[in-house]
Amino acid sequence: MPIASYCLVALDCPDPAALAAFYQAVLGGEIAHDSDRWYELTVPGGARIAFQEAPGHRPPRWPDAGDGSQQAHLDFEVEDIERAQEQVLALGATALDLDDRGGERDFRVYADPAGHPFCLCRQ
Repeated sequence: MPIASYCLVALDCPDPAALAAFYQAVLGGEIAHDSDRWYELTVPGGARIAFQEAPGHRPPRWPDAGDGSQQAHLDFEVEDIERAQEQVLALGATALDLDDRGGERDFRVYADPAGHPFCLCRQ
């Protein structure tokens, strides 16, 4: 019997409303919030991601620059990685590791507008 059940992943950020809107544009779903410091996105299928205001937020560095780590990252499966890349970049993502091998790799790494790494992965 498990000790606990999954609830959500929470990401610290300077602007929870803006980051929730970014991920809603990427994943769909519904945003709710109890305060201006805490927003939750429930994506289709029921998983939740929360966004918590952290005034002194420093984004993780990718790849690790020797003085820190990614801390965590999110993976998203996509049918068309080229199209998904165009869309997330248009929403404000930053490419951290574009495919430099002629489109053969199965994933690409980006940072969301608050600097958290995430990957688009081929299905």
